[in-house]
Amino acid sequence: MISAVFPAYNEEDNVVELHRRILEALKKTGEPFEIVAVDNASTDGTYTKLKTLSPITIIRIAYNIGQTAGLDAGIHAAKGDIIVTLDADLQNDPSDIPAMFKKIQEGYDLVAGWRVNRHDTPGRKIFSRGANLITRTVLGIRLHDYACATKMFRKKFLNGIHLYGEMHVFLAGIMHFRGARIVEMPVKHHNRIAGLSKHNFIKGAKDLADLFTIRFLFGTTRPLVLFGSLAFSCFALSGAALIAAIVLKIIAYANFAQTPLPLLVAFFGISGLMLFMMGLIAELVLRSYYETTNSTPYVIDSIEHQ
Repeated sequence: MISAVFPAYNEEDNVVELHRRILEALKKTGEPFEIVAVDNASTDGTYTKLKTLSPITIIRIAYNIGQTAGLDAGIHAAKGDIIVTLDADLQNDPSDIPAMFKKIQEGYDLVAGWRVNRHDTPGRKIFSRGANLITRTVLGIRLHDYACATKMFRKKFLNGIHLYGEMHVFLAGIMHFRGARIVEMPVKHHNRIAGLSKHNFIKGAKDLADLFTIRFLFGTTRPLVLFGSLAFSCFALSGAALIAAIVLKIIAYANFAQTPLPLLVAFFGISGLMLFMMGLIAELVLRSYYETTNSTPYVIDSIEHQ
């Protein structure tokens, strides 16, 4: 079963047409389906418009807590084992759904949309390219467009996982670290013709902040290993500065107070200690997360008894 999930906040002029397009696309797959709409406490007529549609499941959030939380509510309420997500602004095109489903049938676990011909402002395009470059570097997954909302994936890879902050942007990263087979597919993208964009620079900065949360929670790199390596580098620089200061003193070239070396010794020494403590705290928090939530960093694909 395929579940189409879209969050909506003040999209009264878009949801009816979006529902029509999703319904048309899902029928072409030949699979059982459902449409799940999450109203993020809209202050316009979005909820009223959604109630006129059928078939549809409407989840209404008590207050606007953000796109990621809305998606999380919709994904976990969905009955299908295959989830397809879209934005409600009609910039994503539901007509891509049948082609994405074919990729799933080929054996992929996540099909990530790639907006090859984006219809956004130049500033947003530039920011997106920089953000995608940073994300590829940190996560190590070669995708062109992490933030594209059009994605189709197997729900089992999010069992036991809840999304918060801006983590929906890095859904491909989460699933990659849990063993999902990922493919990227070019998808259509249109101009927004109604409503207002909810994206801004501050939201983009939050996206990047959550990037490192994803890397530590679901990646294979332990926090103590990363911060410990940085701490060791700082200790090495501090030691080198100390040796240089002592050598200069011995050869009577300069006293400690006549060079900045003692300051460098203190700076790198304190920085190394702080980095090590940050790694230790992050390691303890990570262990507590897995132990208290009964979550695992892996997904069991199948169990066979011979």
